[in-house]
Amino acid sequence: MELKRNVSLKSYNTFGIDAAAEYFTEINDIKKLEEITALPQQKHILGGGSNILLTKGVKGLVIHNKLKGITVEKEDNNHVWIRVQAGEIWHDFVLHVINKGWGGIENLSLIPGTVGASPIQNIGAYGVEARETIESVTFWYWNEKTFLTYNNRECEFGYRDSIFKQLLRDKIFLTSVVFKLDKNPVYNTSYGAIEEELDNMGVQELSVKAIAYAVIHIRTSKLPDPNVTGNAGSFFKNPVIPIQHFNLLQSRYPRIPYYKVNEALIKVPAGWLIEQCGWKGYKSGEAGVHAKQALVLVNYGHAKGSEIWKLSDEILASVKKKFGIELEREVQMW
Repeated sequence: MELKRNVSLKSYNTFGIDAAAEYFTEINDIKKLEEITALPQQKHILGGGSNILLTKGVKGLVIHNKLKGITVEKEDNNHVWIRVQAGEIWHDFVLHVINKGWGGIENLSLIPGTVGASPIQNIGAYGVEARETIESVTFWYWNEKTFLTYNNRECEFGYRDSIFKQLLRDKIFLTSVVFKLDKNPVYNTSYGAIEEELDNMGVQELSVKAIAYAVIHIRTSKLPDPNVTGNAGSFFKNPVIPIQHFNLLQSRYPRIPYYKVNEALIKVPAGWLIEQCGWKGYKSGEAGVHAKQALVLVNYGHAKGSEIWKLSDEILASVKKKFGIELEREVQMW
């Protein structure tokens, strides 16, 4: 196993922040995990680098998950179960699935990052969450020096949350995920602008591929390409608030958009809240808020991670002051 020292992580994070890892290695074979377990350094797991903000050099060992492979575990007349190695690029996996005509994750097209992040973050978009298709998750448990597999219930999924972000945080190396996909999919087009985009595309007959391409068109029209402008997609979670709080806000802001979670809770778009506070298109030095989507913080060139984090602090404070809502960051600070 090769350990490199003082490795720049600029090309390994979508913000394009230039910070160095004290030690760095890549894992493309699970047999190496036992050897790595014996190393004394603190361990940091890196996938696609699309959900982290580097604010300083990273002490310890950065382990880049490069496990690859997509295999069919089993299938019947209605479903197919696919095991996907954690280092696979998420969008490549989506394209693989839609080309097969299998449904369940087409609404999650073009989300940056790797498959390994999907259960950790419980990624979601356009009315769909990863947990709806995840059958099981397999990981290496550092302390026990063994592989474990958790079923969907054991993963304790929540809104952009899971046991892997909570109880098992920094304790595991995720190796693969099994997804249960539909051979006869039920399409979800009611969220956001999917139906309008399908009309614009002239789609006459729904398919997983048509929905995926509609989502891709929507995302590329309003979200910056991280290969051009450094960003990590949505920086904040959409807050879920009690209906009493929402009713008060709606009386003051009649056009406030919302999504009903249940009889007691309402989800409000964080991007709308941030925009109402005047941040959309804001720029300070090389750090800023995207001009088309206020939910996205951007690095216009040479911003420091600490500058972007400071900007997020200011946004949090202004939303709390104006709306009484405490936003929560999706992006993790390293």
